[in-house]
Amino acid sequence: MTKPYDLDVISDEELGGGGFLHVRRLRLRNVRPDGSRSDEWVCDFVERRKGIDAVVVALWRKGSARGEVEVLVRDGLRPALYFGRPANRVPMPDGRERFLCTEVVAGIIEEGEVGEAAIRQRAVDEAWEEAGVRLRPDELELLGTSFPSPGMTPERFWFVAGRVPDGSEAEPPPGDGSPMEEGATTRWLPLDEAIRRCAAGEIEDAKTELILRRLKDRLG
Repeated sequence: MTKPYDLDVISDEELGGGGFLHVRRLRLRNVRPDGSRSDEWVCDFVERRKGIDAVVVALWRKGSARGEVEVLVRDGLRPALYFGRPANRVPMPDGRERFLCTEVVAGIIEEGEVGEAAIRQRAVDEAWEEAGVRLRPDELELLGTSFPSPGMTPERFWFVAGRVPDGSEAEPPPGDGSPMEEGATTRWLPLDEAIRRCAAGEIEDAKTELILRRLKDRLG
């Protein structure tokens, strides 16, 4: 796609460094084809130094005699939803408290993990750490990518599907040692029911709905 104009970087600074996320602030001007420039404007976005991108993993099996496809979902702690959406500031008509969030398995592609082989291995590692499921890299299928929020982060999601042996159960997930993973639980849901719950607002994680719908399309 041809750029409609260029960008002149006036300044580039880091705000709030030292934690898990960093805010990068650019002061920019649009440089138009005729050479004129826009007013100066500020663009803030979030960077994650541990790794920019993440894998999103749909673990599935055929779990019943009828061959119904089931998917594994995980209920885990998400402090940003709990503290970032207080009821006195952001009304929630349904009255639900977002302490735990239902999602599929996901994890950061760490610095230095580059290429398809590394993406597959990261998906294998996350499936074991977060779900207690053992898979091989060659058992996984890539289902494309997506930028979840390009207005505030350069993060890209790499969607991966992995079939678990039919009727098998996951082992207790070992986790990665992070306190944020304490108390997380996993469960299997029929794929169609999981998608229905997404549409009904019972499962609200966008990446989860997107990968489940891609999996549904892939399986036909």
